[in-house]
Amino acid sequence: MIWLASLVALAPFLAAFAGMLFGPSLTRLLRGVPGGGPGAIACVPVAISAVLSAIVAFVVWRDPGSRTGTLTLVDTGSVPIEVGLQVDGLSAVVALMVCCVALAVQVYSVAYMRGDRRYSSYAAFISLFTSAMLLVVYAGDLLLLYVGWEVMGICSYFLIGHHWEERANSRAAVKAFLVTRLGDVGFLIGVIVLGVGAGTFDITEIAARAGQLPGSTVTAAALLLLAGVAGKSAQFPLHTWLPDAMAGPTPISALIHAATMVAAGVYVVARVYGVFAAAPGALAGLGVIAVVSMVGAACAALAQDDLKRVLAYSTISQLAVMGAGLAVGAKSAAVFHLLTHGAFKALLFLAAGCVIVTAGSTMLRDYGGLRRDMPITFGAMTVGLAALAGVPPFSGWFSKDSIIEAAQHSALHGGESAVFSASAAVAAVHVPGGVAWLVYLGLLVTVALTAAYAMRTWLMTFFGETRGSYEVRDPSRFLTWTVAALAAPAAILGFFGLGASELRPHLGASLLSVLLVALGAGAAFLVWNRDPALDPARALGPVRLVFARGFFVDELYAAAIVRPVKALARYVVAFDRSGVDAAVVGTGRGARHLAELFRFPQNGNPQTYLTGLLAGVVVIVAGVVILL
Repeated sequence: MIWLASLVALAPFLAAFAGMLFGPSLTRLLRGVPGGGPGAIACVPVAISAVLSAIVAFVVWRDPGSRTGTLTLVDTGSVPIEVGLQVDGLSAVVALMVCCVALAVQVYSVAYMRGDRRYSSYAAFISLFTSAMLLVVYAGDLLLLYVGWEVMGICSYFLIGHHWEERANSRAAVKAFLVTRLGDVGFLIGVIVLGVGAGTFDITEIAARAGQLPGSTVTAAALLLLAGVAGKSAQFPLHTWLPDAMAGPTPISALIHAATMVAAGVYVVARVYGVFAAAPGALAGLGVIAVVSMVGAACAALAQDDLKRVLAYSTISQLAVMGAGLAVGAKSAAVFHLLTHGAFKALLFLAAGCVIVTAGSTMLRDYGGLRRDMPITFGAMTVGLAALAGVPPFSGWFSKDSIIEAAQHSALHGGESAVFSASAAVAAVHVPGGVAWLVYLGLLVTVALTAAYAMRTWLMTFFGETRGSYEVRDPSRFLTWTVAALAAPAAILGFFGLGASELRPHLGASLLSVLLVALGAGAAFLVWNRDPALDPARALGPVRLVFARGFFVDELYAAAIVRPVKALARYVVAFDRSGVDAAVVGTGRGARHLAELFRFPQNGNPQTYLTGLLAGVVVIVAGVVILL
């Protein structure tokens, strides 16, 4: 089983290696063939990984349990590092999701990126990105997990900035890299604290020993890990990179937002959940961050003019919903929502790509009336938005309802959650009662807001009159068939959770959720129906600008951090020029002048030399006569 899992991660890595080496030459050789050689190199290995990951998941489903394997043991002189993999139910199902979404993105990109002269490197970085995420998923050791974690960060930089000629793209890539690196500093320190404290970096052992470690050690480690999670999963206050990352190609947005980078943070919390369960303070912090992120991002999504930025803020909000589930002990429900979100968010981004290709714009004001001549895209995006909003019986309703039920239970029982299992240990998760109520109410508000912005996006894109001069039609079959294929899991994936009691819908929470969905969607529809030619967000009034600018968090960072740092940099440059450089240059000039003085007697004139010699002889003779 372990060797099979290693092949799942190895196949896209080899594809990346081959694409970097042979992609450009194959592109020139097979010019005119859709995707050509690079397309085959990109798609076939990921398809193989998808099949192998499905086999791994099936075996684990038939015979539950954890399988581990050590590839090598690195003796550091203190805490040993085990380079090995771990396969259990969590890693198996997440790896399958990653492979399926990555395959859809690679197939979609063959047509979407046609004609791009750097397609081969683009496809290679997607393969490397996929391999790094699979390494994070299957890693049995925290340091090995960290390797995949950092490789994803590097790949995101190159993929977001793929069209680096445009300044917005390069700036977005640098911003994503720097912001996530800031969180990763804390993440690495947290990994080291856990490893040294537990005497091992093995994830299973750390989860088992977390309850035996000093409370301060566990809490500090959990909070440090949470910094990295906030960076990678774009949670407040390190969320600002994600909306700007929409400058990259749309398939990259689908990959990052659905299955890889942003999902990694939530996955890591679930993987080392025993650590967070032993640190109630960290869970409380996670809950507060989740509430701020999911409500704030949902408000921001409600006022965005750019379709991709709507989906970007939606991703921040939905990831916070998963964080809220983890904060109240609903680990299974949070992972379930991670899977359903991967399906419907990949669908939404790729369907948005179809709309953008047709309209030649990402702005909602340029759409309208597309449902008539884009039936496949319309149907697929309807499924995706319904799943996002939590409309029954689509997948998002099942997973979101499970989290709401768990939050309700925690709020009504003073912060006490349902029992969860971590390895062989069984423990109850507890958060302060106030935090539990905050999480519960935040989830309810987010449900209504999500339905509102999903309905606004649906109406402005597909209904009313067409507001552009372009030809309205579904794009190429590569694009539409991929989108149609993703619509199936987005629609029915929720039913697969009915086998677990904690994931089944509960009448009270379900009715409340459906009521809030109807309230949010109905409000958006009523505002739009007054004048379909106008944006329903106009009803927000002066608050719209605040929401549209993401509560001016970027401006706050610019005033509090960016400008002071730039001012300090200018001062350092001035001091370097007037102080350090001046001292160095002055020393050089002084040495030069002194050298010129010493050089004067050696001017190459023999008469000067003879005169000096005679003068010296005279001085010596005079001295001898006088002194003797």
